[in-house]
Amino acid sequence: MLIGDVARRSGVSARMLRHYDSLGLVRPTGRTDAGYREYSSEDIRRIFHIESLRSLGLSLREVKRALDDPGFAPSELVDDLIHQTRERIADETELLTRLSRISAAEPAAWEDVLQTVALLQALRSTSAGKRQRAALSSIEQVPVPVEALVEAVLSETDPNVAGALRWALAQLGDGGLALLAEGLGSPMAEVRKRAVQAIAEIPNGETTTLLQDALADPDIVIRRYAALALGTRGVADAIPTLINMIVEEANDVDAADALSALASRPALADQIATGLVDRLADSTVESPARRRLTQALAEIPGVTTSRALADLSHDDDRAVALTAAYILGIRSPR
Repeated sequence: MLIGDVARRSGVSARMLRHYDSLGLVRPTGRTDAGYREYSSEDIRRIFHIESLRSLGLSLREVKRALDDPGFAPSELVDDLIHQTRERIADETELLTRLSRISAAEPAAWEDVLQTVALLQALRSTSAGKRQRAALSSIEQVPVPVEALVEAVLSETDPNVAGALRWALAQLGDGGLALLAEGLGSPMAEVRKRAVQAIAEIPNGETTTLLQDALADPDIVIRRYAALALGTRGVADAIPTLINMIVEEANDVDAADALSALASRPALADQIATGLVDRLADSTVESPARRRLTQALAEIPGVTTSRALADLSHDDDRAVALTAAYILGIRSPR
């Protein structure tokens, strides 16, 4: 078969076939009566083998070695190709993400594109100061794609930068809420914690529902963040976790403040007081924790609290008794 016929049937251009010939990859082994070089069926089979190996990403040099070296072991080369392909996919995915975010910013001119690129690069800087400045400027100067902000929020380790990023995200309303909700499903507890912190700064009913779901998170730190946020929103589901925080001395002052805010609703005041009293009666709760629980009663109005404090003023634990008596004096001045 002549080169033109081979090119038509194989899909390999005549120019490429000549290139293969010059490299010694595949050379026509026959001759026509007129003296033209002719490809045999074996030559054509080799052409298809070459194209198959090229489709895997092998260079022509590697293809020649694979076909001509009887001792060639493909496993190592295939592993290298897998590694290279994964790196290439990662690079292309990163580029696609960057382009999508620039498109989402709806640039009107190339200057807008350059500003958005600079902001995206700053958000990924190794300098915490640069990341913080980028977060603070993202609202007033260059509109930053919400996806980029959410990604930054969920990956930021510096507390100051994280605070700036959460603030910037909250200014955008609930645009990033769906992505933050995905963060709550992350297998990494640290990512879920950052998601809860960011959700807590977006005040609407949907975020409250997400925070209530977070009360069931297997990580206690996440449950505590959710409870503090829900307490300030007046959600009674947070009460048990907040009381536990006081017992465990985990942000206990903030937890007591959240209970106080909840107790401004008369319907919840007795529920909170009863919960605190029940923990005070628990024999496994140690003296320092009982003292903190007694102090938490100070901001809880109602008859249940007053009766509990009166009983506690005679408690066997002198520190608890003195604390209760002092609080009673403040609540009912002579």
